[in-house]
Amino acid sequence: MQIPAVTGFFDEATNTISYVVADPESAKCAIIDSLLDFDQASGRTRTDSADELIAFVRARSLSCEWIIDTHVHADHLTAAPYIRKQIGGRTAIGDRISQIQKVFGEIFNEDQSFHTDGSQFDYLFAPGETYRIGALDAVAMHTPGHTPACMSHIIGDALFVGDTIFMPDFGTARCDFPGGDAGELFDSIQRLFELPDETRMFLCHDYKAPGRDHFQWETTIGEQKVANIHVMSGSKRNDFIAMRTQRDAKLDMPKLILPSVQINMRAGDMPPAEENGQRYMKLPINAL
Repeated sequence: MQIPAVTGFFDEATNTISYVVADPESAKCAIIDSLLDFDQASGRTRTDSADELIAFVRARSLSCEWIIDTHVHADHLTAAPYIRKQIGGRTAIGDRISQIQKVFGEIFNEDQSFHTDGSQFDYLFAPGETYRIGALDAVAMHTPGHTPACMSHIIGDALFVGDTIFMPDFGTARCDFPGGDAGELFDSIQRLFELPDETRMFLCHDYKAPGRDHFQWETTIGEQKVANIHVMSGSKRNDFIAMRTQRDAKLDMPKLILPSVQINMRAGDMPPAEENGQRYMKLPINAL
C-alpha cells in the first residue's frame, strides 16, 4: 500500500484543517481544502494561512500538482487561486459543482457572466475517476449528502473526506444546505465503510467534542465503524435520517456561509469589479 506524507494545518478561527499530501518518492504534492483568511467585519482578506502552506511546500522542495477542494465550503474561503499563482498546480473540484453554481447563482442573482459549468476550475473530477500525485494512485469518490457535489479523495492509504464525517465523538456533517440530503449522506458513509479498516481518514473540520481537551483530525475507517456517535456499523438508514433532520433544524447557519459560497463557487476568485473598481459581496435577505 502506498503511504503518502500527510501534513495538516489547523485554523482555529474556522476549525478548518488544510492538507499538504506529498509523494515521498517524487516530491510531488497536492494541497487539499486550502484557506484564505477573511475578516467579515471589515471585509478584509489575508493570506497568512495559505502562506504557511506555501512556505512548507517550498522548504521541502515539493512540486505542487493539484489544489483540490473537496466541495464548495460554507465556512471558509478557498485560497486556491492565490496558491496556484505562488507555486503552481491545477485547481480542481468534483464535476457536480455545476449543481451548486446553478442553485446559488439564483440565490445571489448572478448575471450571465457567471458560468454554471464549472469552467472557473482548471479541472473537474468525475465520480470514480483515478489520477496521480507523482507516483501515488488516487481516486475521486463522489460522496454527496452534505452537498450534492461533495467528493472524498483516496490517496494511497489516506482518505480525505471533506465535511462528510467528523471525529467519532462528534458525528457527521449537516445536510440542510440547498441540495443536501441525509439519506444520501448515510449511503455515502456506507461506501466509505467498505474501505479497509486501517485506511487513515483525514477530516476537514474538528470542533473538539465535549469532554475532549484537544483538536483532532485523523482517525481510521475502523474507528469510525465502531465508535461514530451518529453512524456506525449496523446503524439504520431511517434512524440516521430522523436524527440528522432533527439535529439540523436546530443549527444556525455557518457565520461565513454567504461570503464563502459566493467566492468558492467561483474557484476562489472574487466577484467582478463594479464601475468604481471595487468588488462587492452580496447579502441576500431571508434567502437561507
